[in-house]
Amino acid sequence: MLNRLTPDQYVKSIYEIDFSLLKDKGIKAVITDLDNTLVEWNRADATPEVQEWFKRLDEFGLKVTIVSNNNERRVRAFCDPEKRVFIHSAKKPRRKAFRQACERMGVRTEETVVIGDQIFTDVLGGNRAGIHTILVVPVTQTDDWMTKANRKMERYVLRNMKKRGLIKWEDNKSNE
Repeated sequence: MLNRLTPDQYVKSIYEIDFSLLKDKGIKAVITDLDNTLVEWNRADATPEVQEWFKRLDEFGLKVTIVSNNNERRVRAFCDPEKRVFIHSAKKPRRKAFRQACERMGVRTEETVVIGDQIFTDVLGGNRAGIHTILVVPVTQTDDWMTKANRKMERYVLRNMKKRGLIKWEDNKSNE
């Protein structure tokens, strides 16, 4: 089970992802989570840094779909001003939304990467769908009530992975 929960990569933030390296590996598309991956879970709009990140993805020719478990109103409010394709109420870690995103972008799963801040939704769902996964440190340490429960289990799993050598990172508050 730990294999399905283990990300292929782990970085502190979306800004540390090397797009040229992804392109060299044949990646053509990005599926990204929204809340606490791109912006705080309660922030309505993209920051200037996220807008620049989207611009860089576009410059590298990488297609993007935002896949979120949040409701349509919340996801649309963020995505429409940025002119970003999205899937709301995704029911991650189910594979359906990940496969649907690949279909909409016209790419195969092996040409795609999933970026997210949660092991039990983003990483597990991406791994189940056969997609390369990148786990990022959450943008903020606050979460909605549902995610708080997942975070407790997630900290346990991350510590276990670290002890087994399955994942390596610098120690910081979000991973303790």
